Amino acid sequence: MTRAGFWAIGGAEIVFRRDGHWYADGEKISNKRIALLFSRHVAADGEGGWVVDVGVDRASIVVEDTPLVVVSVDGDPDQGFSVRTNDGESNELDCGSLCVGDDNVLYCRVERGSRGVMPARFLRPAYYHLAGAISDAGGDPVLNCQGQQWPLASCKG
Repeated sequence: MTRAGFWAIGGAEIVFRRDGHWYADGEKISNKRIALLFSRHVAADGEGGWVVDVGVDRASIVVEDTPLVVVSVDGDPDQGFSVRTNDGESNELDCGSLCVGDDNVLYCRVERGSRGVMPARFLRPAYYHLAGAISDAGGDPVLNCQGQQWPLASCKG
């Protein structure tokens, strides 16, 4: 059985799950540095899939939903919001990229330089922080941010 603490990337099925954790052959990767390394090096493979590319090692991976998750939100409706993702980076929230998926899960897009713009799923604590700024505008949810109302459209279509 593969130990999900330290090993070469190849030889194990690596999965990034909806819960925001990395797994190797079904075992949660408990080494936070390895998980952070993978999160910082996940990228689209150009063929509709995902890879972890750390220079000398490159392996196809399974991404259950999004390659990144929003772990925290800072700010308020007056100042604006920033999001921190599991790769350790923070960005100003692109309010126009927000959408609502199945089971009312919130998503946004984040810029990652050479890795491009990537989708990110909000984990519950991050969603709850932002939820205080969401209101109902004529039956449709909107995010109130810096004096504007940003519609929360469906992620489908």
